[in-house]
Amino acid sequence: MLLVKFAWRGGAAENVDQTVRAAGLRLLSLQRGIDIDEGYAYLDAMAAQATGLKAALGAHLHDISLVELEPVQAIPGASASQPAPYHYVVETDVLPDHEDELNAWYVEELMPGLAAVPGTAHSARYRNTGALDAGPRYHAAYDLVTPDTLGTVPWLAVRGTAWASRIRPAFRNTKRTMFRRVAP
Repeated sequence: MLLVKFAWRGGAAENVDQTVRAAGLRLLSLQRGIDIDEGYAYLDAMAAQATGLKAALGAHLHDISLVELEPVQAIPGASASQPAPYHYVVETDVLPDHEDELNAWYVEELMPGLAAVPGTAHSARYRNTGALDAGPRYHAAYDLVTPDTLGTVPWLAVRGTAWASRIRPAFRNTKRTMFRRVAP
């Protein structure tokens, strides 16, 4: 999957949609930051198909980066049957000597725990392949019924475990962003 990150200005949604279609690619979802002027467009494409895409998008958008994401884990959430217009993303690197522990924590505790929280429709985790623009190595995404899910007792309990407290200090370049789905 390709992730296009860009500054959200003016007719960004229309420009992304038109440019992606003109390139013969399929837009999986378009997200607009709630508290930040940034957009994320997820495309059904691989790095090899990105030739010329950044230049084409650059004619209409600003501050573009392309990231190839490799799926690592996906779990349907407790609220999978409900509309989930919010998309919460946590991107991070981790100190090299903690990478195995980070992956075990996500697989065994964090992703299953957050997926089980009411208000979570889907949880997924990806690894940046490094084939395109640089960025954090890991990308976790949660489709939510409401952004208030992040403040619920069950969500905070999953994030507040002893294991979470041990691994979080090894995070580097962490970025947390709440988006609202624009399309489709």
